[in-house]
Amino acid sequence: MRFSSSRSSRSMKLRLAALTVAAAASFAAANIAVAADADKGKIAFTKNGCWQCHGFEGQGSEATSNGRVIARTQLPLDAFKAFVRTTNGAMPPFRPAVLSDDDLDNIYAYLQSRPQPKAASDIPLLNNTRTQ
Repeated sequence: MRFSSSRSSRSMKLRLAALTVAAAASFAAANIAVAADADKGKIAFTKNGCWQCHGFEGQGSEATSNGRVIARTQLPLDAFKAFVRTTNGAMPPFRPAVLSDDDLDNIYAYLQSRPQPKAASDIPLLNNTRTQ
């Protein structure tokens, strides 16, 4: 019996240790995400010319980004960074020597911070509701 109790106690300690490590990793990941700065991201977005194709708000353009909106992207941060680093389409890849990981984290935070656009029904010009 004593052996079983000792074994059970050891198993419980290992589980507790694993949970502690997992919680610490989650906390660290959350702090990394929080560390990104949308204001710095706006500066990097502008400085590196992202706005030339994607617009200042990440709203996209029919002429330069095929209308692709990148504001509030559904891509996870890792996928966003991988795309920026390895794209082989019209957009050139941005290597870490040109755009650091911190810059990409901040740009992502900036794009995620952009407000939701107005609904078309709330824009009078789009509804032809001019007063005569």
